[in-house]
Amino acid sequence: MQPVSLAEAERAATRIMARCDSLAEISETPDALTRVYLSPEHLQANRLVGEWMTAAGMRVWQDSVGNICGRYEGQQPGAPALLLGSHLDTVRNAGRYDGMLGVLTAIEAVQALHQRNQRLPLAIEIVGFGDEEGTRFGITLLGSRGLTGSWPESWVSHPDGNSITVAQAMADAGLDAQEIGQAAREVSDIVAYLELHIEQGPCLEQEDLALGVVTAINGARRLNCRFIGEAGHAGTVPMTHRKDALAAAAEWMVFIEQAAPKHGPQLVATVGTLQCQPGAVNVIPGEVMLSLDIRGPEDRALAELLSELLTQAEAIALRRGLSFSAEEYYQIPATRCDEKLQKVLSEAVTQVQGRSLSLPSGAGHDAIAIAERWPVGMLFVRCDRGISHHPAESVKTEDVAKAVRAWTKAVSDVALLWHTAGEEHVA
Repeated sequence: MQPVSLAEAERAATRIMARCDSLAEISETPDALTRVYLSPEHLQANRLVGEWMTAAGMRVWQDSVGNICGRYEGQQPGAPALLLGSHLDTVRNAGRYDGMLGVLTAIEAVQALHQRNQRLPLAIEIVGFGDEEGTRFGITLLGSRGLTGSWPESWVSHPDGNSITVAQAMADAGLDAQEIGQAAREVSDIVAYLELHIEQGPCLEQEDLALGVVTAINGARRLNCRFIGEAGHAGTVPMTHRKDALAAAAEWMVFIEQAAPKHGPQLVATVGTLQCQPGAVNVIPGEVMLSLDIRGPEDRALAELLSELLTQAEAIALRRGLSFSAEEYYQIPATRCDEKLQKVLSEAVTQVQGRSLSLPSGAGHDAIAIAERWPVGMLFVRCDRGISHHPAESVKTEDVAKAVRAWTKAVSDVALLWHTAGEEHVA
């Protein structure tokens, strides 16, 4: 299928930008966009997005975990669906495109079909996930894990900052925690999942491209680390006799910065927190606690990097007469995007902008949860300076128009690919 015309895409992009502005007005604070899971603002956003889905010819419902869902039937009623979507919740003091852009562009893809009175071999379903960010309860992907049926039982008793549990918040929102399982979908209901999202990084901007195709969502490891040396008087202990925990940590931090790119240009490593004890200007630091966050699109390369970093930390500690320990408290595997879906997206992007760039996602997305059950593909849209999770988050209308053209083509092409493949899963 050819992309929608440039004029149609420009009108759709203008509508998307205006709708992003409308959603940005739905916030718990008037001066900063904050919209968290199961809040009155979340339900208000659901109602508004549901109205837009209905206007695009979709049957609309809110599921048992608070996702807003719409379905546009295929050529045969009850056909399996191609799932599109992203999230409608935000971080605190957020930008207006993270998540929302993907939901609204998906609606425009259906709108284009509806205007032509056209049906595809697959149904199209759109979901605005209720919680991806984890802002309220500190647990993430509640919306998408509702669809996959992978909510841990402990989640319902998890409290927010005001000691309101998920179960209580659901009741306050008119939902029932006993019915969470009703949101889960059968594997046969859905063929694949496509998500459009702002890049949240600078790669597309550096390449002067509006669109890029995601190869994988980075896996991550997070550790709490500790160097223990010996505190001492800053004026009386000679330099050659010191067991300075901060000096050891500093040496290791420089090594981390140098070692990570040697394992691959797409691996990153960050020391984000640092605490010194006893923390006095005239005392040699005897203990340093620091965090380590490493990410990359391939689990094996990530494990190799982590092994080298920890080995070097132990070597630094041994040479300096200190001890080192590390405790991993968070691990998520890398999520590969389906190769066939990548190919379809790349072809659509190339047709729209002349060439396609493939790149990993350093941030997490709902596709992580969905990929546990269905093939996933992702399209990135350039954002200004890669800024995200910030009010300065910005995209260009002309880039969104290109996204609309590529997205509508990819959606139709995936449906046709499924049909010509003998009505089997795309992957």
